[in-house]
Amino acid sequence: MQAPQSLAGIEAPLLRFIEALRSAGLQLSVAESIDAFDAVAVTGFADRHVLKDALALVLAKSESEKAIFADCFDRFFARETLDLGTADTALPPAPEGIEAGSSLGRLLAEGDGAALAAAMEQAANAVGISEISFFTQANVYGRRILAAMGLEALESEIGALRRTTAPAAVARADALERQRRRLAEGVREFVRRQMALYADGRTEAMREEFLSSVKLTALDRSDFQRMHGIVRRLAKRLASRHAQVRRRARRGQLDLRRTLRQNMATEGMLFRTSWKRRKIERPKVMAICDVSGSVASVARFLLLFLYSMHEVMAGLRAFAFSDRLIEVSDILERNEIEPAIALILREIGFGSSDYGRSLEDFAAGWLDRVDQRTSIIIMGDGRSNYGNPRSDLLESLSKRCKRLIWLNPEPESLWGSGDSEMLRYRPYCHYAGVCNNLRHLERAMMDLLER
Repeated sequence: MQAPQSLAGIEAPLLRFIEALRSAGLQLSVAESIDAFDAVAVTGFADRHVLKDALALVLAKSESEKAIFADCFDRFFARETLDLGTADTALPPAPEGIEAGSSLGRLLAEGDGAALAAAMEQAANAVGISEISFFTQANVYGRRILAAMGLEALESEIGALRRTTAPAAVARADALERQRRRLAEGVREFVRRQMALYADGRTEAMREEFLSSVKLTALDRSDFQRMHGIVRRLAKRLASRHAQVRRRARRGQLDLRRTLRQNMATEGMLFRTSWKRRKIERPKVMAICDVSGSVASVARFLLLFLYSMHEVMAGLRAFAFSDRLIEVSDILERNEIEPAIALILREIGFGSSDYGRSLEDFAAGWLDRVDQRTSIIIMGDGRSNYGNPRSDLLESLSKRCKRLIWLNPEPESLWGSGDSEMLRYRPYCHYAGVCNNLRHLERAMMDLLER
Protein backbone atom coordinates (compact mmCIF):
# COMPACT_ATOMS: atom_id res chain seq x y z
CA MET A 1 0.00 0.00 0.00
CA GLN A 2 1.18 3.51 -0.75
CA ALA A 3 2.63 5.40 2.19
CA PRO A 4 0.28 8.00 3.71
CA GLN A 5 0.64 11.49 2.29
CA SER A 6 0.96 14.66 4.32
CA LEU A 7 -2.10 16.87 4.66
CA ALA A 8 -0.27 19.74 2.98
CA GLY A 9 0.14 17.67 -0.20
CA ILE A 10 -3.55 16.83 -0.57
CA GLU A 11 -5.31 19.82 0.94
CA ALA A 12 -5.54 22.22 -2.02
CA PRO A 13 -6.62 19.82 -4.81
CA LEU A 14 -9.06 17.94 -2.57
CA LEU A 15 -10.66 21.15 -1.34
CA ARG A 16 -11.15 22.23 -4.95
CA PHE A 17 -12.66 18.86 -5.83
CA ILE A 18 -15.08 19.04 -2.90
CA GLU A 19 -16.05 22.54 -4.03
CA ALA A 20 -16.70 21.19 -7.53
CA LEU A 21 -18.91 18.43 -6.10
CA ARG A 22 -20.91 20.95 -4.10
CA SER A 23 -21.30 23.10 -7.18
CA ALA A 24 -22.62 20.03 -9.00
CA GLY A 25 -25.33 19.63 -6.36
CA LEU A 26 -23.94 17.23 -3.75
CA GLN A 27 -24.71 18.16 -0.14
CA LEU A 28 -21.45 17.36 1.65
CA SER A 29 -21.07 17.74 5.39
CA VAL A 30 -17.89 18.68 7.24
CA ALA A 31 -17.67 15.12 8.56
CA GLU A 32 -17.78 13.72 5.01
CA SER A 33 -15.08 16.15 3.92
CA ILE A 34 -12.86 15.00 6.82
CA ASP A 35 -13.45 11.38 5.78
CA ALA A 36 -12.35 12.30 2.26
CA PHE A 37 -9.09 13.77 3.59
CA ASP A 38 -8.46 10.61 5.61
CA ALA A 39 -9.09 8.45 2.55
CA VAL A 40 -6.76 10.44 0.28
CA ALA A 41 -4.06 10.49 2.97
CA VAL A 42 -3.98 6.69 2.57
CA THR A 43 -4.51 6.28 -1.18
CA GLY A 44 -2.73 9.33 -2.53
CA PHE A 45 -3.43 10.70 -6.03
CA ALA A 46 -1.22 8.38 -8.09
CA ASP A 47 -3.74 5.60 -8.82
CA ARG A 48 -6.87 7.34 -10.10
CA HIS A 49 -9.01 4.19 -9.96
CA VAL A 50 -8.23 3.58 -6.29
CA LEU A 51 -8.70 7.28 -5.55
CA LYS A 52 -12.08 7.34 -7.30
CA ASP A 53 -13.35 4.27 -5.45
CA ALA A 54 -12.16 5.56 -2.07
CA LEU A 55 -13.71 9.01 -2.48
CA ALA A 56 -16.96 7.57 -3.86
CA LEU A 57 -17.39 5.53 -0.68
CA VAL A 58 -17.31 8.58 1.58
CA LEU A 59 -18.75 11.33 -0.65
CA ALA A 60 -21.54 9.69 -2.68
CA LYS A 61 -24.45 7.91 -1.01
CA SER A 62 -27.38 7.42 -3.39
CA GLU A 63 -27.27 6.20 -6.99
CA SER A 64 -27.97 9.71 -8.29
CA GLU A 65 -25.13 11.12 -6.18
CA LYS A 66 -22.77 8.41 -7.44
CA ALA A 67 -23.57 9.40 -11.02
CA ILE A 68 -22.88 13.06 -10.26
CA PHE A 69 -19.68 12.11 -8.43
CA ALA A 70 -18.39 9.95 -11.31
CA ASP A 71 -18.97 12.67 -13.90
CA CYS A 72 -17.41 15.35 -11.71
CA PHE A 73 -14.39 13.16 -10.85
CA ASP A 74 -13.66 12.38 -14.48
CA ARG A 75 -13.81 16.05 -15.45
CA PHE A 76 -11.86 17.32 -12.45
CA PHE A 77 -9.03 14.79 -12.68
CA ALA A 78 -8.78 14.75 -16.48
CA ARG A 79 -5.15 15.17 -17.48
CA GLU A 80 -4.86 18.48 -19.28
CA THR A 81 -2.73 18.78 -22.40
CA LEU A 82 -2.13 21.63 -24.79
CA ASP A 83 -1.93 21.01 -28.52
CA LEU A 84 0.25 23.74 -29.96
CA GLY A 85 0.32 22.25 -33.45
CA THR A 86 2.98 20.19 -35.18
CA ALA A 87 4.02 22.20 -38.25
CA ASP A 88 6.04 24.75 -36.34
CA THR A 89 6.45 23.10 -32.90
CA ALA A 90 10.23 23.28 -33.26
CA LEU A 91 10.89 27.00 -33.12
CA PRO A 92 13.86 28.53 -34.93
CA PRO A 93 16.80 28.84 -32.52
CA ALA A 94 17.52 32.17 -30.88
CA PRO A 95 19.94 34.26 -32.96
CA GLU A 96 23.52 34.70 -31.82
CA GLY A 97 23.69 37.12 -28.92
CA ILE A 98 19.95 36.96 -28.13
CA GLU A 99 18.94 34.71 -25.27
CA ALA A 100 15.42 33.30 -24.78
CA GLY A 101 14.18 35.99 -22.45
CA SER A 102 11.26 34.25 -20.70
CA SER A 103 10.47 30.93 -19.06
CA LEU A 104 7.20 30.77 -20.98
CA GLY A 105 9.12 31.35 -24.22
CA ARG A 106 11.39 28.40 -23.40
CA LEU A 107 8.36 26.17 -22.70
CA LEU A 108 6.82 27.18 -26.02
CA ALA A 109 10.10 26.60 -27.81
CA GLU A 110 10.32 23.08 -26.37
CA GLY A 111 6.74 22.36 -27.55
CA ASP A 112 6.02 20.19 -24.48
CA GLY A 113 2.19 20.26 -24.25
CA ALA A 114 2.12 18.37 -20.95
CA ALA A 115 4.57 20.77 -19.29
CA LEU A 116 2.62 23.77 -20.58
CA ALA A 117 -0.62 22.22 -19.28
CA ALA A 118 0.93 21.72 -15.87
CA ALA A 119 2.08 25.34 -15.84
CA MET A 120 -1.40 26.45 -16.88
CA GLU A 121 -3.07 24.45 -14.09
CA GLN A 122 -0.61 25.84 -11.54
CA ALA A 123 -1.32 29.39 -12.73
CA ALA A 124 -5.09 28.76 -12.67
CA ASN A 125 -4.94 27.58 -9.08
CA ALA A 126 -2.81 30.59 -8.15
CA VAL A 127 -5.46 33.01 -9.50
CA GLY A 128 -8.34 31.14 -7.82
CA ILE A 129 -10.07 29.58 -10.82
CA SER A 130 -12.39 27.65 -8.49
CA GLU A 131 -14.01 30.98 -7.52
CA ILE A 132 -15.35 31.60 -11.03
CA SER A 133 -19.11 32.21 -10.89
CA PHE A 134 -20.29 33.86 -14.15
CA PHE A 135 -19.58 33.27 -17.83
CA THR A 136 -18.72 36.98 -18.07
CA GLN A 137 -15.66 36.24 -15.90
CA ALA A 138 -14.16 33.80 -18.40
CA ASN A 139 -12.05 36.38 -20.22
CA VAL A 140 -10.89 37.92 -16.95
CA TYR A 141 -9.69 34.57 -15.61
CA GLY A 142 -8.13 33.70 -18.96
CA ARG A 143 -6.02 36.89 -18.87
CA ARG A 144 -5.07 36.26 -15.24
CA ILE A 145 -3.89 32.74 -16.02
CA LEU A 146 -1.79 33.91 -18.96
CA ALA A 147 -0.32 36.69 -16.83
CA ALA A 148 0.56 34.19 -14.09
CA MET A 149 2.25 31.98 -16.70
CA GLY A 150 4.50 34.86 -17.74
CA LEU A 151 2.75 36.44 -20.72
CA GLU A 152 4.26 39.88 -20.11
CA ALA A 153 7.79 38.54 -20.25
CA LEU A 154 6.95 36.53 -23.37
CA GLU A 155 5.56 39.60 -25.15
CA SER A 156 8.68 41.56 -24.19
CA GLU A 157 10.80 38.76 -25.67
CA ILE A 158 8.80 38.80 -28.91
CA GLY A 159 9.12 42.58 -29.09
CA ALA A 160 12.89 42.42 -28.57
CA LEU A 161 13.26 39.82 -31.32
CA ARG A 162 11.23 41.94 -33.74
CA ARG A 163 13.35 44.99 -33.07
CA THR A 164 16.43 43.25 -34.45
CA THR A 165 17.18 43.11 -38.18
CA ALA A 166 18.23 39.47 -38.14
CA PRO A 167 15.86 37.28 -40.23
CA ALA A 168 16.30 34.42 -37.74
CA ALA A 169 15.13 36.67 -34.87
CA VAL A 170 12.04 37.78 -36.80
CA ALA A 171 11.27 34.17 -37.73
CA ARG A 172 11.53 33.12 -34.07
CA ALA A 173 9.31 36.05 -33.04
CA ASP A 174 6.67 35.01 -35.60
CA ALA A 175 6.81 31.40 -34.37
CA LEU A 176 6.49 32.47 -30.72
CA GLU A 177 3.55 34.69 -31.63
CA ARG A 178 1.74 31.75 -33.25
CA GLN A 179 2.41 29.59 -30.21
CA ARG A 180 1.19 32.40 -27.94
CA ARG A 181 -2.12 32.53 -29.81
CA ARG A 182 -2.55 28.75 -29.57
CA LEU A 183 -1.74 28.95 -25.88
CA ALA A 184 -4.37 31.66 -25.39
CA GLU A 185 -6.96 29.46 -27.12
CA GLY A 186 -5.97 26.52 -24.93
CA VAL A 187 -6.37 28.66 -21.83
CA ARG A 188 -9.81 29.82 -22.97
CA GLU A 189 -10.91 26.21 -23.46
CA PHE A 190 -9.51 25.29 -20.04
CA VAL A 191 -11.45 28.13 -18.41
CA ARG A 192 -14.65 26.96 -20.11
CA ARG A 193 -14.15 23.50 -18.61
CA GLN A 194 -13.54 25.00 -15.19
CA MET A 195 -16.76 26.98 -15.52
CA ALA A 196 -18.62 23.73 -16.12
CA LEU A 197 -17.08 22.40 -12.89
CA TYR A 198 -17.50 25.38 -10.61
CA ALA A 199 -19.76 28.06 -12.06
CA ASP A 200 -22.78 26.20 -13.42
CA GLY A 201 -23.90 25.01 -10.00
CA ARG A 202 -23.35 28.42 -8.44
CA THR A 203 -25.27 30.14 -11.23
CA GLU A 204 -28.17 27.71 -10.79
CA ALA A 205 -28.08 28.21 -7.01
CA MET A 206 -28.17 31.98 -7.42
CA ARG A 207 -31.05 31.70 -9.89
CA GLU A 208 -32.95 29.54 -7.42
CA GLU A 209 -32.17 32.00 -4.63
CA PHE A 210 -33.66 34.76 -6.79
CA LEU A 211 -36.75 32.70 -7.59
CA SER A 212 -37.27 31.94 -3.89
CA SER A 213 -37.49 35.61 -2.98
CA VAL A 214 -39.11 37.24 -6.04
CA LYS A 215 -42.86 37.78 -6.09
CA LEU A 216 -44.81 35.06 -7.86
CA THR A 217 -46.47 37.72 -10.01
CA ALA A 218 -43.07 38.69 -11.43
CA LEU A 219 -42.12 35.18 -12.53
CA ASP A 220 -42.06 34.11 -16.14
CA ARG A 221 -43.56 30.93 -17.54
CA SER A 222 -40.04 29.88 -18.54
CA ASP A 223 -39.22 29.62 -14.83
CA PHE A 224 -41.98 27.08 -14.22
CA GLN A 225 -39.89 23.92 -14.53
CA ARG A 226 -37.16 25.34 -12.33
CA MET A 227 -39.80 26.41 -9.83
CA HIS A 228 -41.19 22.87 -9.83
CA GLY A 229 -37.81 21.56 -8.72
CA ILE A 230 -37.47 24.21 -6.02
CA VAL A 231 -40.99 23.72 -4.68
CA ARG A 232 -40.65 19.95 -4.72
CA ARG A 233 -37.46 20.17 -2.63
CA LEU A 234 -39.23 22.59 -0.31
CA ALA A 235 -42.15 20.20 0.06
CA LYS A 236 -39.77 17.30 0.75
CA ARG A 237 -37.96 19.36 3.37
CA LEU A 238 -41.25 20.26 5.01
CA ALA A 239 -42.41 16.64 4.93
CA SER A 240 -39.10 15.54 6.46
CA ARG A 241 -39.44 18.17 9.17
CA HIS A 242 -42.99 16.96 9.76
CA ALA A 243 -41.72 13.40 10.26
CA GLN A 244 -39.00 14.59 12.67
CA VAL A 245 -41.54 16.47 14.76
CA ARG A 246 -43.71 13.38 14.94
CA ARG A 247 -40.75 11.17 15.93
CA ARG A 248 -39.74 13.54 18.73
CA ALA A 249 -43.30 13.72 19.97
CA ARG A 250 -43.71 9.94 19.80
CA ARG A 251 -40.56 9.34 21.83
CA GLY A 252 -41.69 11.84 24.47
CA GLN A 253 -39.62 13.54 27.18
CA LEU A 254 -37.20 11.89 29.59
CA ASP A 255 -38.87 11.03 32.92
CA LEU A 256 -35.92 11.88 35.13
CA ARG A 257 -37.51 10.84 38.44
CA ARG A 258 -38.53 7.39 37.24
CA THR A 259 -35.18 6.93 35.44
CA LEU A 260 -33.20 7.62 38.64
CA ARG A 261 -35.46 5.35 40.66
CA GLN A 262 -35.05 2.46 38.21
CA ASN A 263 -31.25 2.78 38.31
CA MET A 264 -30.77 2.93 42.08
CA ALA A 265 -29.51 -0.67 42.09
CA THR A 266 -26.67 0.33 39.74
CA GLU A 267 -25.61 3.27 41.96
CA GLY A 268 -27.09 5.82 39.61
CA MET A 269 -25.54 4.51 36.39
CA LEU A 270 -28.25 5.14 33.79
CA PHE A 271 -28.66 1.70 32.24
CA ARG A 272 -32.44 2.08 31.88
CA THR A 273 -34.36 5.18 30.83
CA SER A 274 -38.03 6.02 31.14
CA TRP A 275 -39.90 8.41 28.89
CA LYS A 276 -43.08 10.39 29.29
CA ARG A 277 -44.99 9.34 26.21
CA ARG A 278 -48.20 10.59 24.79
CA LYS A 279 -50.40 9.19 22.06
CA ILE A 280 -49.64 10.77 18.70
CA GLU A 281 -52.42 10.64 16.15
CA ARG A 282 -51.71 10.94 12.46
CA PRO A 283 -52.52 14.51 11.37
CA LYS A 284 -54.66 15.29 8.35
CA VAL A 285 -54.11 18.17 5.94
CA MET A 286 -56.71 19.69 3.64
CA ALA A 287 -55.48 22.29 1.16
CA ILE A 288 -57.95 24.60 -0.63
CA CYS A 289 -56.62 26.58 -3.60
CA ASP A 290 -58.22 29.61 -5.28
CA VAL A 291 -57.79 29.39 -9.06
CA SER A 292 -60.19 32.19 -10.02
CA GLY A 293 -59.47 35.06 -12.36
CA SER A 294 -58.42 37.39 -9.55
CA VAL A 295 -55.38 35.17 -8.82
CA ALA A 296 -54.74 34.21 -12.44
CA SER A 297 -51.13 35.46 -12.29
CA VAL A 298 -50.24 33.11 -9.43
CA ALA A 299 -52.74 30.26 -9.85
CA ARG A 300 -50.26 27.97 -11.61
CA PHE A 301 -47.69 28.43 -8.87
CA LEU A 302 -50.27 27.86 -6.11
CA LEU A 303 -51.26 24.63 -7.87
CA LEU A 304 -47.58 23.79 -8.29
CA PHE A 305 -47.13 23.92 -4.54
CA LEU A 306 -50.34 21.96 -4.04
CA TYR A 307 -49.07 19.27 -6.43
CA SER A 308 -45.64 19.11 -4.75
CA MET A 309 -47.16 18.84 -1.28
CA HIS A 310 -49.42 16.06 -2.54
CA GLU A 311 -46.36 14.22 -3.89
CA VAL A 312 -44.58 14.08 -0.54
CA MET A 313 -47.28 14.30 2.15
CA ALA A 314 -49.37 11.15 2.47
CA GLY A 315 -53.05 11.70 3.10
CA LEU A 316 -53.23 15.31 1.90
CA ARG A 317 -56.63 16.13 0.36
CA ALA A 318 -56.60 18.89 -2.24
CA PHE A 319 -59.41 21.19 -3.40
CA ALA A 320 -59.66 23.98 -5.97
CA PHE A 321 -62.36 26.58 -6.56
CA SER A 322 -63.51 29.64 -8.50
CA ASP A 323 -67.28 30.08 -8.27
CA ARG A 324 -67.62 26.54 -6.94
CA LEU A 325 -65.35 24.02 -5.25
CA ILE A 326 -64.24 20.53 -6.29
CA GLU A 327 -61.79 17.99 -4.88
CA VAL A 328 -58.74 17.55 -7.10
CA SER A 329 -56.84 14.90 -5.13
CA ASP A 330 -57.46 12.25 -7.81
CA ILE A 331 -56.28 14.57 -10.59
CA LEU A 332 -53.01 15.22 -8.73
CA GLU A 333 -52.65 11.52 -8.00
CA ARG A 334 -53.10 10.25 -11.56
CA ASN A 335 -51.29 12.89 -13.64
CA GLU A 336 -47.89 14.49 -14.08
CA ILE A 337 -47.53 18.12 -12.99
CA GLU A 338 -48.30 19.91 -16.29
CA PRO A 339 -51.33 17.81 -17.30
CA ALA A 340 -52.66 17.95 -13.73
CA ILE A 341 -52.54 21.74 -13.59
CA ALA A 342 -54.07 22.01 -17.08
CA LEU A 343 -56.92 19.69 -16.11
CA ILE A 344 -57.70 21.61 -12.91
CA LEU A 345 -57.65 24.99 -14.64
CA ARG A 346 -59.81 23.67 -17.47
CA GLU A 347 -62.30 22.22 -15.00
CA ILE A 348 -62.57 25.07 -12.51
CA GLY A 349 -60.02 27.79 -13.25
CA PHE A 350 -60.21 31.50 -13.99
CA GLY A 351 -63.89 31.98 -13.21
CA SER A 352 -65.41 34.68 -10.98
CA SER A 353 -64.42 33.91 -7.42
CA ASP A 354 -67.22 33.13 -4.99
CA TYR A 355 -65.79 32.34 -1.58
CA GLY A 356 -69.23 32.04 0.03
CA ARG A 357 -70.43 29.43 -2.47
CA SER A 358 -67.12 27.56 -2.29
CA LEU A 359 -67.26 27.43 1.53
CA GLU A 360 -70.82 26.12 1.23
CA ASP A 361 -69.63 23.39 -1.16
CA PHE A 362 -66.83 22.40 1.21
CA ALA A 363 -69.14 22.37 4.23
CA ALA A 364 -71.73 20.28 2.41
CA GLY A 365 -69.29 17.69 1.13
CA TRP A 366 -66.46 17.48 3.61
CA LEU A 367 -67.27 19.25 6.89
CA ASP A 368 -67.86 15.92 8.64
CA ARG A 369 -64.27 14.90 7.69
CA VAL A 370 -62.81 17.83 9.64
CA ASP A 371 -61.80 17.14 13.23
CA GLN A 372 -59.19 18.16 15.78
CA ARG A 373 -56.49 16.33 13.84
CA THR A 374 -57.15 18.34 10.68
CA SER A 375 -55.08 21.28 9.48
CA ILE A 376 -56.71 23.39 6.76
CA ILE A 377 -54.65 25.54 4.37
CA ILE A 378 -56.48 28.10 2.23
CA MET A 379 -54.53 29.76 -0.57
CA GLY A 380 -56.31 32.74 -2.10
CA ASP A 381 -56.85 36.50 -2.07
CA GLY A 382 -60.22 36.47 -0.25
CA ARG A 383 -61.94 38.52 -2.98
CA SER A 384 -65.53 37.34 -3.42
CA ASN A 385 -66.99 39.78 -5.98
CA TYR A 386 -69.20 41.38 -3.30
CA GLY A 387 -71.10 38.12 -2.73
CA ASN A 388 -72.00 36.76 0.69
CA PRO A 389 -68.61 35.78 2.19
CA ARG A 390 -70.17 33.20 4.55
CA SER A 391 -67.65 33.96 7.26
CA ASP A 392 -69.91 31.94 9.58
CA LEU A 393 -68.86 28.79 7.73
CA LEU A 394 -65.19 29.68 8.13
CA GLU A 395 -65.88 30.15 11.85
CA SER A 396 -67.38 26.65 12.00
CA LEU A 397 -64.33 25.21 10.23
CA SER A 398 -62.00 27.05 12.59
CA LYS A 399 -63.74 25.58 15.63
CA ARG A 400 -63.70 22.04 14.26
CA CYS A 401 -60.13 21.87 12.93
CA LYS A 402 -56.80 21.83 14.70
CA ARG A 403 -55.37 24.73 12.73
CA LEU A 404 -56.62 26.99 9.92
CA ILE A 405 -53.98 28.75 7.85
CA TRP A 406 -54.73 31.38 5.19
CA LEU A 407 -52.00 32.25 2.70
CA ASN A 408 -52.84 35.40 0.73
CA PRO A 409 -50.78 36.49 -2.31
CA GLU A 410 -51.88 40.13 -1.86
CA PRO A 411 -50.01 42.58 0.40
CA GLU A 412 -51.75 43.14 3.72
CA SER A 413 -52.37 46.79 2.86
CA LEU A 414 -54.97 45.63 0.30
CA TRP A 415 -56.87 43.37 2.68
CA GLY A 416 -60.37 44.78 3.13
CA SER A 417 -60.17 47.00 0.06
CA GLY A 418 -62.79 46.68 -2.66
CA ASP A 419 -64.32 43.21 -2.65
CA SER A 420 -61.67 41.74 -0.31
CA GLU A 421 -63.25 39.90 2.64
CA MET A 422 -59.95 39.17 4.41
CA LEU A 423 -60.75 41.38 7.40
CA ARG A 424 -63.90 39.30 7.93
CA TYR A 425 -62.04 36.00 7.54
CA ARG A 426 -58.88 36.79 9.51
CA PRO A 427 -60.41 36.52 13.04
CA TYR A 428 -61.20 32.85 12.39
CA CYS A 429 -57.71 31.96 11.13
CA HIS A 430 -55.05 30.59 13.45
CA TYR A 431 -52.60 32.15 11.02
CA ALA A 432 -53.24 34.57 8.15
CA GLY A 433 -50.29 35.99 6.30
CA VAL A 434 -48.96 37.31 3.03
CA CYS A 435 -47.59 34.58 0.78
CA ASN A 436 -46.34 35.87 -2.56
CA ASN A 437 -42.96 34.15 -2.73
CA LEU A 438 -41.48 30.81 -1.75
CA ARG A 439 -39.84 32.14 1.41
CA HIS A 440 -43.23 33.24 2.72
CA LEU A 441 -44.61 29.84 1.83
CA GLU A 442 -41.83 27.99 3.62
CA ARG A 443 -42.16 30.08 6.79
CA ALA A 444 -45.91 29.46 6.90
CA MET A 445 -45.51 25.73 6.41
CA MET A 446 -42.75 25.48 9.04
CA ASP A 447 -45.04 27.28 11.44
CA LEU A 448 -47.77 24.74 10.68
CA LEU A 449 -45.48 21.78 11.35
CA GLU A 450 -43.91 23.19 14.50
CA ARG A 451 -47.30 23.74 16.04
